[in-house]
Amino acid sequence: MPDNADTPAEQEPRQLFHIGVSPHIRDADTTSSIMGWVIAALLPLTAYSIYICGLSAVTTIFYSIAGAVATEYIIQRIRKVHVTVGDLSAVLTGLLLALTLPPRLPFWMPLIGGAVAIAMGKQVFGGLGHNIFNPALVGRAVLFVSWSKYMTTSYLVDPRAAVVNTSTIKAIDAVTKATPLFAEGQVRKGLLVLDASRYYRPLLFGNPWGCVGEVSALLILLGLAILLYKRLVDWRIPVCYVGTVMVLSRIIGADPIFAALAGGLLLGACFMATDYVTNPMTAWGKVIFAVGCGIVTVVLRFYSSLPEGVMFAILLMNGVTPLIDRYVKPRPYGAIKATARVAEES
Repeated sequence: MPDNADTPAEQEPRQLFHIGVSPHIRDADTTSSIMGWVIAALLPLTAYSIYICGLSAVTTIFYSIAGAVATEYIIQRIRKVHVTVGDLSAVLTGLLLALTLPPRLPFWMPLIGGAVAIAMGKQVFGGLGHNIFNPALVGRAVLFVSWSKYMTTSYLVDPRAAVVNTSTIKAIDAVTKATPLFAEGQVRKGLLVLDASRYYRPLLFGNPWGCVGEVSALLILLGLAILLYKRLVDWRIPVCYVGTVMVLSRIIGADPIFAALAGGLLLGACFMATDYVTNPMTAWGKVIFAVGCGIVTVVLRFYSSLPEGVMFAILLMNGVTPLIDRYVKPRPYGAIKATARVAEES
């Protein structure tokens, strides 16, 4: 045998490394499964909304989802990209939008809202994962500023009737708000006296005065519990958001429990502000984002002419998210501050 012959070990084929594009560690969850779980978490609230609001809620939900899904399909076909209607993200956007709308809107409004939510809130940025703002809230904001009369008068029950009697309504007919939350603002101006505690029970179990998704704070919290159990949302955002509103409301003399239960705060904090794409990536970034949402909500609720501040608060902080991500970064593992390194070297 020649001296330079390969040994058996050297004749074995070499194992090559296969290097691919990140991420290298993948989770079993898919976009459709995540969206499906969020929709499932909203189903008890949606079903109860239909029970409370009747067929008008069905119409609002149906046309909102139809507008969102159809717009996503049409735009992606026009762009000649893969149609992603099957990932359920458009369905979820339409459902979330519907839950933020009054139940008795004419059918064309949720239809337009769903289309705007996808076109202006999602596809204009490049599709899912690229949008800066929450698409459902973009759709609602456009409807609110375009047809404010419909958005403030299409409730199941006149919201003012929850606070004052018919004769008093005529005296303050210029005031049009969305749920008994408006009375809290009027208390600040000395117009009405509100015993907020008498609203705890209806706001928890059967609120007929607000939007489709405001019928039960308890069912919203149940949906949040499902998402937390599946680890689909970060607890910091809803806890810090609602907590900030409660603390600031208490400081300015309002009922903190009423402030948490009334309006769209819980729905926004649990299902809108927690959107994966539009909130910061780091833990401290999420805290800053949530506290900012809470501060803006309280300012708009009590010191502006708006009936509710949740929608604009979340959209505003969505716009601040890239700035938060830029300056609030986790320290790389093993890294130390420059001052500490200089001290060690000296």
